[in-house]
Amino acid sequence: MLSTEKAYKIEDLERFVNRVDKAASEIGVPPVTFQVMAKLDGLAGRDDGTEFATRGNGFEGYEISSAFQKGVIPLGGRGKGLGEIVMSSSYFEAHLEDYFEHPRNMVVGIITSDVLNEYAQKALSAGAVRFVPYSELEKWSGSGSEMIEQMDAIRDKLLGNIDYPVDGLVAEVTDEALRAHMGATSHHYRWQIAIKTRGESAVTTVESVTWQVGRTGKVTPVMEVSPVKVSGATIRRVTAHNLERLRSEKVGPGAEIEIIRSGEVIPKLEKVLTPAEVISIPETCPVCDSDLVEDDKFLLCVNPRCSAKAEQRIVHWFKTLGSADWFGKKTVQKLVEKGYDSLDKIYRLRAVEFQALGFGPVQSENLYNALGISRTEPVEDWRFLAAFGIRSLGKSEARNLLGIYPLAELIEKTGEEILAAEIRGFKEAKCENIGTGLSQVRETIRHMLDLGFVLTATPLAADEEEVATDSPLSGKGLVFTGKMVRGSREEMQEMARAKGAVVQSSVSGKTDYLVCGANVGAKKIEKAQEKGVEVIDENRFYELVE
Repeated sequence: MLSTEKAYKIEDLERFVNRVDKAASEIGVPPVTFQVMAKLDGLAGRDDGTEFATRGNGFEGYEISSAFQKGVIPLGGRGKGLGEIVMSSSYFEAHLEDYFEHPRNMVVGIITSDVLNEYAQKALSAGAVRFVPYSELEKWSGSGSEMIEQMDAIRDKLLGNIDYPVDGLVAEVTDEALRAHMGATSHHYRWQIAIKTRGESAVTTVESVTWQVGRTGKVTPVMEVSPVKVSGATIRRVTAHNLERLRSEKVGPGAEIEIIRSGEVIPKLEKVLTPAEVISIPETCPVCDSDLVEDDKFLLCVNPRCSAKAEQRIVHWFKTLGSADWFGKKTVQKLVEKGYDSLDKIYRLRAVEFQALGFGPVQSENLYNALGISRTEPVEDWRFLAAFGIRSLGKSEARNLLGIYPLAELIEKTGEEILAAEIRGFKEAKCENIGTGLSQVRETIRHMLDLGFVLTATPLAADEEEVATDSPLSGKGLVFTGKMVRGSREEMQEMARAKGAVVQSSVSGKTDYLVCGANVGAKKIEKAQEKGVEVIDENRFYELVE
């Protein structure tokens, strides 16, 4: 069960239909029929009648048949294949939206926990939590031209009365031979696409501003706002981005703001309509009470023992590594509270010890097994390195550095040594942050390597034979931004590298192309154009690759 290519504009959908028609003509398939259904926003899984499993990594997930014993209702009976575990929207709005941000969070808690809280028990007793197979959803079918012409009516028909959280629509080819011919990338099926909208906006008022501590110590503002409906969800919290924006736009209690929720995800501040009269900036960390320092656009907690930083670092590790389920925010918070505030401590735990910490027997076994899977499931070395959450060392930077130094050599480097290598895009401040971060986690990295993680090494630039020197991308600097439609950003970056391009994390004077997906801000494009950077879309990028 792979991810899904996304279409945010009608032009994206038209390109998809044209690709399908071209593939159909290649194998002589009669006129193509498409079907469209709602894209549910829950926990994906598959029920074959005997085993019920989570989506996991798309190929292998966790057995969760206990969900049915807890009271999850299989709509239409058992054995209906792929679908989503969801909660009734009407039940959530009536009973739970004051306590939880999204129905999906509640569903995940029900599936992963052995002991259910009173809210979960009541929802299950009311029959509000269901496994909805895709086969049970209402569908529209027709030709590609009909789908494009009638999209607004199709959306109204399929989403107008549905009582589950949704994340747009899904359109797919019905002919099995054409599906087989079109196949899939490592990210998505080529015969299927998700149809999304830019999202709704709404106006609300800031009631208060709270501050959250991230894994690197950045303390960021979050606005508590007057409840407002956006894209079918009641919004109460919106990110204020950073200290600089809070100051410059005077975001505080009483400010009237416009927010937007794109792709059914976390809402963002679009613009400030009426500034606040007073803004308040904390002087001490909201978690450990240590003094805060200002660093560029952010406030920083520099206390290395701050528990919030430990929680965020561990959550970041499992999320970035991507090969171990079950270690969500609440689980990590519980572990840190019990004194397990580092990766080396967590990876020493066995199932019986998880149970002694208050986790149920099934959850304890799942947590222990997930740790084992993360060690034995092959993972790229750049992803492994980026998962340690070193400041200024994201996935792109890790990939670029590991193309020059093997991992064992890189972790011994200082910031000065990295700077001296004159790597494109690695300026003094970035190198200093990376060098300092590596020194702080060097022993942890060595310890994790000793546990036997199976890493796929990044090819060294000196040994890379794939580089196509005659490609129009060879030697060019590329930055990717926005929501990519035809493939994932990582796939596109790999394509660019294979053609000899240098993938960068931000636009600079050494950037040649800014590759834009959907929902890219006008300011970012204007900034690139001011620097003489050519702005291209995904289709132009693929033309250059080909």
